[in-house]
Amino acid sequence: MIEDAVALATSLRTEATRTNERRALVLAGDRERGYDVLEAVLDSVSVPITKTTLVGPEDRLRCEQVPQANAGELLGTTRDVLVLDAHEGLRPNALGKTVGAVDGGGLLVLLTPLLEEWPGRRGAFDESLAVPPFSPSDVTSRFRGRLVETLRAHRGIAIVDLEAGRVEDDGLTNPAPRLAGRDAEDPALEMPPDHLFPAQAYDACLTSDQAAAVAAFEPLAPGARAREGDGPDAGGSVADSRDGQDQDGRQRAVVLEADRGRGKSSAAGLAAGSLASDGADVLVTAPGWRNAEEVFGRARELCETLEVLETAESRRIRTTGGGCVYFLEPAAAIERLEAADVVIVDEAAALPVARLEALLAADRIAFATTIHGYEGAGRGFSVRFRDRLADSGHEVTDRTLAEPIRYAAGDPLEVWAFRALLLDARPTVDSLVADATPDSVEYRRLEPDDLFDDEQRLREAFGLLVLAHYRTEPNDLARLLDAPNLEARALVHDGHVVCIALLAREGGLSPGTRGAMYEGGRVRGNMLPDVLTRQLRDEGAGEPRGVRIVRIATHHEVRSRGLGSRLLECVHDEFADDDEDIGGEDDAVDWLGTGFGATPELLEFWRENGYRTIHVSTTRNDASGEHSALMLRPTSSEGRSLHGRHAEWFVRRFPTLCTDALADLEPDVVRAVLRSVDERATPPLDLSDHEWRIVAGAAYGPGLFDVDPAPFRDLAVRYLLEDPDAVALEERQERLLVVRVLQGRPWASVADRLEYPSTRQCMRALGHAFRPLVDHYGTNEALAVRDRFLET
Repeated sequence: MIEDAVALATSLRTEATRTNERRALVLAGDRERGYDVLEAVLDSVSVPITKTTLVGPEDRLRCEQVPQANAGELLGTTRDVLVLDAHEGLRPNALGKTVGAVDGGGLLVLLTPLLEEWPGRRGAFDESLAVPPFSPSDVTSRFRGRLVETLRAHRGIAIVDLEAGRVEDDGLTNPAPRLAGRDAEDPALEMPPDHLFPAQAYDACLTSDQAAAVAAFEPLAPGARAREGDGPDAGGSVADSRDGQDQDGRQRAVVLEADRGRGKSSAAGLAAGSLASDGADVLVTAPGWRNAEEVFGRARELCETLEVLETAESRRIRTTGGGCVYFLEPAAAIERLEAADVVIVDEAAALPVARLEALLAADRIAFATTIHGYEGAGRGFSVRFRDRLADSGHEVTDRTLAEPIRYAAGDPLEVWAFRALLLDARPTVDSLVADATPDSVEYRRLEPDDLFDDEQRLREAFGLLVLAHYRTEPNDLARLLDAPNLEARALVHDGHVVCIALLAREGGLSPGTRGAMYEGGRVRGNMLPDVLTRQLRDEGAGEPRGVRIVRIATHHEVRSRGLGSRLLECVHDEFADDDEDIGGEDDAVDWLGTGFGATPELLEFWRENGYRTIHVSTTRNDASGEHSALMLRPTSSEGRSLHGRHAEWFVRRFPTLCTDALADLEPDVVRAVLRSVDERATPPLDLSDHEWRIVAGAAYGPGLFDVDPAPFRDLAVRYLLEDPDAVALEERQERLLVVRVLQGRPWASVADRLEYPSTRQCMRALGHAFRPLVDHYGTNEALAVRDRFLET
């Protein structure tokens, strides 16, 4: 058997090398036997040990080893052979990251149980899906069953049954011979006629896509705009024209997107080397140093070709022209942006949105990112960060790389991985749902069995989740198919999914589980009860049963038609009213809830659909860069009790938080948060006569806010909690109430932020903002003060 497997691996490697494609070898059966065969295979394929990595729980080979949980370390790297040991379980994210790191001509080796048995084998990932009150026996095996089907169906994947001692599929595709590499006569690879970068940078490109990507970096060169229109013989250098940056004064950004293997990191490295060779300081950052190694490798090679390399350390390259390329971790990079002429962010989608936004303080910056998420980075970059970039004032150059470089187009492993992990899942085409309205759609449960059996429906549903949310990843495909606490609901138009909601069952926890949570223990999969119990000290919060709307997504062609609201109302009717035609006798719950990165638009959307805020996190979410809001819509007396007490507690603590942990919360978010609280939680406005005289005196007379801010704060909270139509202030006045009265920011800072001509005018504006509040809420004592000053 070992001899047959070795011969097969050698044939696969030979074919992969000849076609510049990749192949997979599945060693299915006993784990120890699999490692014995694997050792013989590695001895035969003549791959350097430095180009081999084992992704698994133990250091069983002579090569590098990383656990599946740390497979992200492979981002931005390539290997000739990658081994994934799946015997103790499989993380879908790890599979995607591993496939993405296999180089052209390379092998992916999967060590698995017998394929007939594998779907039923439990592992650590399955245990993570068994959130209380569910057990591992409730977790299904559809994802692995589907994965096995794709392994058997796709080209380029060899399968060896170690128990039977036979080759099930040799994985050879026997393709017709074809030319590999770039055509030297390809006119599309010609450098731009007025290029700033050295000709050697373009000579080093392997495809026309890559050459165009390198050219896209040229506007980042200091002084590039000042030299616009000059040819390569115009004289001077990038460094010589650096004054042009100051004269121009514009911020510029480049966004380079690509699937894995398209050469985006190489393009970034050639650009970095070009900039440094002409005297620019280029700061490179990425999730980790290993992710940036390709950038530095290509930058160093170019500088050597140009004969300008002065020194090359592991994380810093210096050139004879006075420039350098150096690496800093993201947190350190944010602190050192001003020292760099250009900033390059590689694997940008794997960074938290908050850090990406902080990096926008750089005047000249490039973001290189993977778009189909081998690494499970989600859509934070494309969904959330792109909006921030558009609002940042940077002139943005976009470039997408389509031609593969590390392996040939049509590579069998890429085709397989895209299908197995639905990396390229997309919603249905626009024309098929263009006529969808709330009246034309049908509410459906998307049962996991139905999704498993209907590939098109699965792709439509998962495609909506991928494109509409910033953190959908391969693990989520397994959760959708196998997690016992997750369910999906959809609106369907002419058989096509136009709106989907992913729901999580939460609560209904035993007294023991609730007690452990109250004492600080983490309980997976119960986000709302966890926060309400551990952080807000409500041990009873985990007893009522609820459904959390994890995600909701509407097809982009039919947004703003009320479909999202229609779906939420259908969900409410199902779980609140126990509709037996859709649900079952156990479907009624005590509350519906949600949690998300708080923005004014989202808070308003959920408020309009009956949800009310009960908590705002005191720290920003690493992924969204925003403070998270929790909202509830009670559906029973128990749910109303849970909601009522937390709404009251929230209103009581929120004003104090605004001067402390939430002092940096955007004013419009503060306004939207308070407007989304249940009005019944509004505390009584109990100001003494003396306090009313202070407020009315500042509003209509010579009184001062700074004498006693407390009554002003109580009055501002009361106003912002109530219907804004009762007392109409302008938006700028409301923001003034937030930043000065609730958040306590200094007068000078407030005046500058809200664009008042002076601190004195800002102070006067605050007094005027309180006049309608005195008129509406004021007691006789307050109105007497008002009338006294109106008469003078």
